[in-house]
Amino acid sequence: QVQLLESGGGSVQAGGSLRLSCVPYGITSSIYHIYRMAWFRQAPGQEREGVGVFYTGDRSTVYADSVNGRFTIFQDNANDTLYLQMNSLKSEDTAMYYCAADSAYRGSWYDWNEYNYWGHGTQVTVSS
Repeated sequence: QVQLLESGGGSVQAGGSLRLSCVPYGITSSIYHIYRMAWFRQAPGQEREGVGVFYTGDRSTVYADSVNGRFTIFQDNANDTLYLQMNSLKSEDTAMYYCAADSAYRGSWYDWNEYNYWGHGTQVTVSS
């Protein structure tokens, strides 16, 4: 069973930075291969949206237009921890951030329905 644990959220002023972490438990022992891991976010009253994805095969990344150039996703080779480095934060980045993993790889990376493992989320609040 794969479990994801996020941390690193908090409150920050606009223009500041935060780094979120996602520790995947059980991935190495899982019978299912994880093809991609992604970060999603959801603000109150809004749909859950994809922030960016990390493909485990070639370690490539894709980002939503709203964060491209400001956010970076990378993975620690030693322990598979996934990170989301967020720079130049804006008030509109305020949301609950979730880590997700996909063992099927069928559809679009930004469709949250494609992911079968989820963390509980970590809150990011950016004040202007």
